[in-house]
Amino acid sequence: MKLLHARLLFMAGAVILAINSAAAAAISYTVTDLGSLGDSWSYGYGVNSQGQVTGRSYAGPLIGGGGHAFLHNGTMQDLGTLGGPYSSGLAINDNGLVTGWSDVAGNGQQHAFLYDGVMHDLGTLNGESSIGNAINASGQVAGTSGNRAFLYDGVMHDLGTLGGSYSEGYGINDNGWVTGQSQITSGPSRAFLYDGTMHDLGTLGGADSVGAAINASGKVVGISYDAGNNIRAFLYDGAMHDLGTLGGRNSLARAINDDGVVTGAAFINDFTHHAFVYTATEGMLDLNSLIDPASGWALFDALAISEAGHITGFGTLGGETRAFLLTPVPVPEPAAMAQCLAIAAAGFFGRRGLLGSR
Repeated sequence: MKLLHARLLFMAGAVILAINSAAAAAISYTVTDLGSLGDSWSYGYGVNSQGQVTGRSYAGPLIGGGGHAFLHNGTMQDLGTLGGPYSSGLAINDNGLVTGWSDVAGNGQQHAFLYDGVMHDLGTLNGESSIGNAINASGQVAGTSGNRAFLYDGVMHDLGTLGGSYSEGYGINDNGWVTGQSQITSGPSRAFLYDGTMHDLGTLGGADSVGAAINASGKVVGISYDAGNNIRAFLYDGAMHDLGTLGGRNSLARAINDDGVVTGAAFINDFTHHAFVYTATEGMLDLNSLIDPASGWALFDALAISEAGHITGFGTLGGETRAFLLTPVPVPEPAAMAQCLAIAAAGFFGRRGLLGSR
């Protein structure tokens, strides 16, 4: 019986060790090169839960060629422009609606657009240029026109400021809450959360901060100067938290999903930055350590994350700057893994007559 007890303890320990090892290695990704529209350059700026990506790619020779917004859904589709030479797709929702900016014909202005199979001009505030930076599930767009943050819901609404002369909108959630930055009365700019009223989110000890993205629960990520004048990625959940770096001084948070997973870029030294993913349990991880090291990729910035965990951004492959799509690799659920190991244990002991004769 002592031998049976020892072996049972050994197998129980093996089950726990295997489950814990799987949890520690739970985050990994396959990486896909999204190609380009004709030249070698592309950047991924937005991704949805179907793995559709929008961004910008050069549609011809770099010198004299126009960068165009694209939608990638297995292949890269050129979304065209509003009549001018250039456009860029910056965000996409789960219905495949894209927002961004495009040059318009004639006056050299950029206008925010909404693409639903056709590129629609969203107009401007007071006749100034505009840019659509984020879109939610219902198709509301947040962005900037002239020197004001806006919310577009069929009409472009000026969100005002924190007392200064300008504001910019960068992120929106499904409640229609917006984040971005606004000048305050005393001069610096601060990250804000707009929920009908514009709230100052403060800083990490320095003068300025910027809100980049907001999730369904109202958590905001972005960048802030700290007391040492370093630029640091932050997560705001009622208080502003420094997310750290990958070894260098500076980091930038770009996106957050409803699970609270954050992506962005962080410096590994004074000169080089890598794309990162941040979770509450794992902290900040270099995405280059979570893909096949034989892939040939160097991932520099993770600009967006979907609710399903897809990540897009840009890096280099074969010396070319390319948009990438990272797709999470599924891992077994702990309960399923424990069941499989228990079956294996039963077989182990059964073969040795420890669980009774057959």
